[in-house]
Amino acid sequence: MANTADFKNGMVLDIDGTLFQIVYFQHVKPGKGGAFVRTKLKNILTGAVIDRTYNSGERVPDVRLERRPIQYSYQDGHFYHFMDLQTYDDIMLNDDVIGAEQLRYLKEGMECEGLVHNGTVILVELPVFVELMVTRTDPGTRGDTATGGTKPAQLETGATVQVPLFIEEGQVIRVDRREDKYLTRV
Repeated sequence: MANTADFKNGMVLDIDGTLFQIVYFQHVKPGKGGAFVRTKLKNILTGAVIDRTYNSGERVPDVRLERRPIQYSYQDGHFYHFMDLQTYDDIMLNDDVIGAEQLRYLKEGMECEGLVHNGTVILVELPVFVELMVTRTDPGTRGDTATGGTKPAQLETGATVQVPLFIEEGQVIRVDRREDKYLTRV
C-alpha cells in the first residue's frame, strides 16, 4: 500500500482491479479544509486517462511492475512473437497489448521493453528513436530547399513520415516515433 505522499510520475496503482499509471499529480493545500492530491491516471491496457482526487494521507494499493528486455521475432496472423532476452522464452502477444500506433514502427529484431505483471507481459514499449530504411519517396525537386520543404516517405515497416527533400529511397533515417518526426540520416 502506498500513501499519497509516495506518489510520483510513472507509479502504477491498482484501482478496482485495473492497473493505472500516474501521469500527473499535484498536492493541493487549500486555505480552508484538508489537503488533497489531484491526479491524472492512465489505464495501462486501454490508454484512457481519468482524473482522480485523493485525500491527503489516503492509502492506495500500488503495483510493482518488472521491466524486461524483449526482442521482436515475427508475426503469425494476429499474434506477434517476442523473445524474452533473459529467459529466452517465446512470448506471444496480440496487437492490443502492443498498440496500433507502435505497430507502425515494429521491425523484426527490434529490442523493446516489456512490462511484466504477475509473470505476464501486459505492455510493450518500443524505443523512442527508431532507425528505419526509406522504401518509397518522390524525388526531391531541385531548388526547393530555400523554403525548407518536406515530402512524404514510406518506411520499411509501412509508416509514413515527412522528410526533407534531399532524402532518397534506400537511405536509413532516425525517427522519433512519439511524434512521427524525422530526426536525421543514419
